[in-house]
Order: sequence, then C-alpha cells, then structure tokens
Amino acid sequence: MSERTGGTPPRTLAEALRTRDDDALAALLRTRPDLLSPVPNDLSQLATRAGTRASVMRALERLDRFTLQTAEALAASTDPAPYGAVRALMTGDEGDPRVEAALPRAVAALREQALIWGADDRLRLVRTAREVLAPSPNHPSPTGLGPTVAEATAGMSPGRIQEIITTAGLPSTHDPVSAVTALAALFTDRTRMAALLDTAPPDALSVLDRLVWGPPYGEITSKPAPPVQWLRDHGLLLPTSTRTVVLPREAALHLRGGRAHRHTEPEPPEIQPHPSTSSVASTSASRPQVVDSAAAAQAYTALETVEELAKEWNEGGPNVLRAGGLSVRDLKRTATALDVTEPVAAFWVELAYAAGLLAADGEADERYAPTPAYDQWPELPPAERWAALATAWLGATRTAGLVGGQDSKGRTLAALGPDLDRGAAPEVRRHVLDLLASLPEGTAPDPESVLARLRWERPLRGAVAGRPEDLRARIAAWTLNEAEMLGVTGRGALSSHGRALIASPAPDGGAMGSFPRPASRTGSATPAELSTLGLHAARALAPHLPEPLDHVLLQADLTAVAPGPLLRPLAETLSVIADIESRGGATVYRFTPASVRRALDAGQSASDLHAFLAAHSRTPVPQPLSYLIDDMARRHGHLRIGSASAYVRCDDEAVLDEILADRRSHGLRLRRLAPTVLAAQADPTTLLDGLRTMGLAPAAESAEGDVLITRAHAHRTPPRTPPVPVPDGPPVPAPTLLGAAVRAIRAGDQAATVVRKTLPEPAGADLPRTTSAETLATVQAAALTGSAVWIGYVNAEGAASQRVIAPVRVEGGFVTAYDHTADEVRTYPLHRITGVAELADDPA
Repeated sequence: MSERTGGTPPRTLAEALRTRDDDALAALLRTRPDLLSPVPNDLSQLATRAGTRASVMRALERLDRFTLQTAEALAASTDPAPYGAVRALMTGDEGDPRVEAALPRAVAALREQALIWGADDRLRLVRTAREVLAPSPNHPSPTGLGPTVAEATAGMSPGRIQEIITTAGLPSTHDPVSAVTALAALFTDRTRMAALLDTAPPDALSVLDRLVWGPPYGEITSKPAPPVQWLRDHGLLLPTSTRTVVLPREAALHLRGGRAHRHTEPEPPEIQPHPSTSSVASTSASRPQVVDSAAAAQAYTALETVEELAKEWNEGGPNVLRAGGLSVRDLKRTATALDVTEPVAAFWVELAYAAGLLAADGEADERYAPTPAYDQWPELPPAERWAALATAWLGATRTAGLVGGQDSKGRTLAALGPDLDRGAAPEVRRHVLDLLASLPEGTAPDPESVLARLRWERPLRGAVAGRPEDLRARIAAWTLNEAEMLGVTGRGALSSHGRALIASPAPDGGAMGSFPRPASRTGSATPAELSTLGLHAARALAPHLPEPLDHVLLQADLTAVAPGPLLRPLAETLSVIADIESRGGATVYRFTPASVRRALDAGQSASDLHAFLAAHSRTPVPQPLSYLIDDMARRHGHLRIGSASAYVRCDDEAVLDEILADRRSHGLRLRRLAPTVLAAQADPTTLLDGLRTMGLAPAAESAEGDVLITRAHAHRTPPRTPPVPVPDGPPVPAPTLLGAAVRAIRAGDQAATVVRKTLPEPAGADLPRTTSAETLATVQAAALTGSAVWIGYVNAEGAASQRVIAPVRVEGGFVTAYDHTADEVRTYPLHRITGVAELADDPA
C-alpha cells in the first residue's frame, strides 16, 4: 500500500493515516485496540498515541518472528529506507526466494499496525520502535549488529579518523565528515572490502568471526595483541571506551553476506506428529475412534472427580486463608481424598471454581463449599455437565499450574488464591487446541514442535524461549496436560468433541502469523459464544459416553467391581455402603465394618442391604459379605448413648463390665449408674467415637430412646457467579464501535485541519475569539445559507474543543446545529461559544 497525499510523500505518521480509507483505519484500531481508550479526537492524536512506548511495545509483542525480524532490519537500515534495502538485509547477497515471497506480507502487516509508514521507496519505522529495536550499547539489537561507522566515530578526534582511512588505503580528506563517509563506503563496497580483508592476518579474521554475529563489543588491554591492533588501525574495530571496541555495522554486514539475521524464518515451524502416534495414524483408520473413546472415558472420569471433590466439601470444606486461597495442608488433604497428586488436585479445585461449582461461603469463619449451582449441575446429562467444565476451562484466566510457585515478592501462590489470573491463558489454550486441530484426525503432536510454533508466533511475549520463566510456553505445556485430564484430547490427539469446542468463525484479516481470533476478542470468546460451542461439543461427545450400568460384580474378597459408570442412585447408595478403593475404567468398592456401620447409621437395615446387593449384583452375594452385614447389624445399636451428660446403656451387663475394665475407656471417665447403665463425663459425640475406637458398634439415641439416624448435612454458599476472566489488554472492539470511532476521528480531524478564514486573534490563542454580537450574526447567517462554520466551545466542565457545525436554528440563546465532529445534531449555548469563523471551503 503506497501512502501518498496528492502525489506528495507524507511527512508524518498523521499525514500517512489521512491517506487511509475507513476500512484501513478500522483495521488499525482492530489490531491495536489500546488506541481506542479513549477515542482519539483526530488523526494527529491517533498518530501520537500510536507512537507512545507502551502502545508500540504492546504491538511489537504481538508480531510473529518474521514480521519482527523485518522491523529489526528496518531499524538497522537508514531512515527512511527503500524496500530494496530491507529486502537485501533480509535475503543477503545470495538471495532467498522464501524470504522474498513472505516479505511483502510482513511489510503490509507492519504498515497496517502503523509501526511503519511511507511509500515503498521511503519506509519509515515509528521513532519509538526504532529506539527499541535499533542497535545501541545499552540495548543490544536482536540482530547482533553494532553502531554504524558514523555513530561509533562520533566522539573520535579528526586526526585519529584521518589515520584510520590512511591505513585503510584511502586518501586523506579535509574534514572528518567526508572521512567517515569514505570509510563507510569502503566497508559497504564488496570488492574493496574483500581486498582489504585479504591483507588481514589470519588471527585477525578469527577475532572478527567471534564478533560478527554478536555481541559486536569486545574488551581489549592497553597494549592489544597484533591482530587486534591491525583491526583497530584499519577501522574494523572502533573504540567505544578506553577498554572496549566495537565492530561497525557496515563491516559486520559485509562479513555476514549482507544478512541482518543469522537465521531468517519466513515461515512458521510445522507441528510435527508425536513419534509414538505418527506411524499408527498412517496405518490405522480406526485411530480417530480410539482417540474419541479414550477422551470420552477421561471426560467421564473428570465428572466423577469433580463430584467426589464436591462430596468431600459437602458439609463445609477447608477454611479460607486470611490472604485468600487454600492452605498447603488442605490441598494435600484434598489430593489424598481424590487420590491424585497435589498439582492435579489444584487443577480440579480451580476448574470447579471457574465453573461456579465451588466458592467461599462468606461467613465469619469463611470456608469453601459447593454453590447452589452445583445442586443443578449433577441433574444435567453427562455430556452437558462436561461441556460446562470444558467451556469454563477454555475461557478462564486462572492458571492452576502456577499453584505452589512464588509471586514477585517471594510469596507462595495458593490454590483459589487471588494471584493466579494470567490474561494470556485463554489465548494460549485456544491456540494450542487450534494447532492440534491442524493435524490429521487421531494424530497427537510432538509437544516440542508446539512450543516452537508458539515461540515463532510470539517471540517477544514472555521470556527467552526454552527457559523456565517463559510463561506462555509453560501455559502451553499445562494446556496439553489439562486437556488430556479433562477429556478434550485422548492419547494426546484432539477428539471430535474437542474440535467442536473450538469451532469458532474464521478470523478476519490480520497480521501474518497472528493467532486465530474469535469474532469477539483476541484469544477468547464471549459467554454466549462459549455456551454455543459447549452445546456443539456436548452433542459430539454424547455418542461416545458409555451408558450407565445398573449392576456391579460382587467378589469374595469383600469388594465390588463396577465395570463402567453406574446409574446415579446406584452409585450414591454404593458409596455409602462401601469405600471407593480405586477409580478408572472399572471402579472398585471395598466393604468394611466401618462402611457397613455407616449405612446402618444412615437408617438402612440388614435386610435392606441384603436386598439391595442381591438386586444389583450380577454375581451371587458372597458369604463373607453377608456375614459382615449380619454381624455389624447384630452389634449395631446394642449399646445406646444419650446425654446425661452422656450415658451408655446395654442389656448385657458383661459388655459394660468389659468396657469399664478396658484401659482405653479411662479417658471417658465412666461410672456405673445401674447394672445396665454407665454414665460418662464426655459429651455424646466423644463417647460415641471413643467406643468405636475400642471396636464396638454403639448407636446414638434420642431423649425418647429412639435410635438417631445420622445423615450428612449439606453446606452451601450463597448464590455465587463464576470468577470473571482478567483480560489481556483491551478487548477487540465490536464492528459497531469501530465504525463509530472512525467517524468520530474523521470528524475531529476535519475540525482540526479544515481551512478557515483568518481572523485577528490574540497571540497564542487556540480557539477562535469573536464578540457575542459577531458570533450571533455569523451563526444566524450560516443557518440561513445552510453553510458550516468553525467554532471554539467550552463545556460545563471547562474543557475546550474545536468543532465544525452546520447551524439549523438560532433562538433563545441557543444554536441547534449538526455537529460534524460528533456526527449528530446538538444544541449549544451561545455564551459557551468562544468564537466563530467561516470556512474557506465548506466541508459539506
């Protein structure tokens, strides 16, 4: 795109922006939404804001590696630089067809984002971007280039410059400027430079080899070695201080063959299949079905894990730390209850929190507990329950992988704590899944190739690639693991329901190599879009989920095996009668005296338990299990505990004698009130627990003597909404807002640049100044003729502005006019108009 104004090259970025049409301005605001906060008054203000350091850095961070390399080449070139010079720096002397083919797209991307401006024969990098990317002693360039000959010799004495050019075989000049020009011309002349280097000692060439690709600076002693001295005498090493020398940029480019970068990467690295799956995927047509089955099984496991977590916290979970979040001890307990590692437990806790299923109750002694929304969630079909978890994970900015690490102040980051939000997380998760979707169905990616692709697309985001502090690479690695745990992927490959989860509209135009963008926001989606995607994913998942079973397999070792997911009533009842020993494709339940007693405490009778097991077992009820139930039922309630402060009664006096004789009962401070009654100083709950630790099976009773049935009392938080994601920068504006912003900027620019008749004004006045009579007469005349005028206006807050208006009616001390700046009809008090001037050319 050539930026010219009436055949005259633009002199500033603002002039270049004025040559753009509305679509091009909208594209700029879409790719750099921070420029809209607030909407600029005119194009000059837009250009100024686009050149601020914060905005430029934000734009540079979103460039891919090749586009960034193009900007770095521009920073190392002259200002302005022709397109041919940039191409030469990118391709080198030998040329590179791939770079030449990709370069126009990179230049167009930089121009679209207002990082460069001007026609192709005069490309200018925005000043702030040049300061950031250009080589300097304090900020080494990623290209590894040093300063130019002119920059390096800026403080050198004229005599020393003349010595250098004489030693290099150049004729002496009458002034330092021409001498520096001659030396730079020598270094850029391939033939003469090659001839000069042919005379250099071999050790001198070795010194240059160490500096040529950077860093270009080196330290020397007061008496340098002969090879270094030869380089200094010929200007190939120029002093920057008494002990430091630098290789000039022109000399380095000659040694590099004209290339600004050692490795130019015009194309993103491909996502490679994982070695363990690539051969299978090419020979097995059933690979996608295997992936979908594995992912569906893991999705069901995810639902069970979240349910188990909610049951664990059903009566009130761990306390909330004063600083927020879970304590390390409570996270360990939760991990033990879920039979997972602590990082995995942190993921499930954060996922349930992001989905709005868990929250803090807000009480004085604040604890975590399920929310009212959790009670509705289990009633949904399994596929819809999974979709609620998956969409919450996809759009959440909370990053569970950070749990256990430290913040900038050295404090440990806690699960559910306040410092786990990372705005880049949704974008990285979404893009990782997009990269998986680019592979053939059923193919798992090589994780290293995924990370290499991310580093190519965002080289400036995060830290240096490959280091532990590279947050985006860490989020990508966590995403691969979390997607597998959640069932979005199966055996490392994206499942069919995972593809449905990210099936958003194709992105609109953007910079080369930019991340795919949903219509609403870079890297994320609105709740409505996520809900729609969740429904599509649920429909894709439903056929792959196993049908719940209505039976188990009882075994002689007091276990029951569920060969698949169970119907909810069966699973809930079985979890009361038995303890879950292991999970997976087949869940194993174990019957113990404590678990059977738990069922009896909940109101079940021995006959009820026998009938339940007989009805839901595909195998005969083993005799040891029947004996266990009958034995516990016979002993259950044989002892009765009430509050006297507390008492124990039993019809069998021998049992009470054994209790009194047992040393373990001494702490209960028991004494006999009657042959069949013992009194205790402990409360009923403590007495109940104490006798159970002695191997007895007492039952609590009411004041009327009836056995109390103990059931868990669910604790719920007040209604809570899921945590709101923290955005990573300003959101991409909607098309309606973009259109309105472009119109407002155009109108403001017209008011600021319109040609008007000159009026005598005080020196330094910014607004037109006319008397009240002149103002009234001018706007009345404009209303009669339908022409536009230029006014200065001060609003009620004292803010001054310039506007172009077309008066329609003037009465009662007010003028009603169409405001070209605001693109609407407004009414202005005449006493707030500082002055008015007729336009030399009517903008209407």
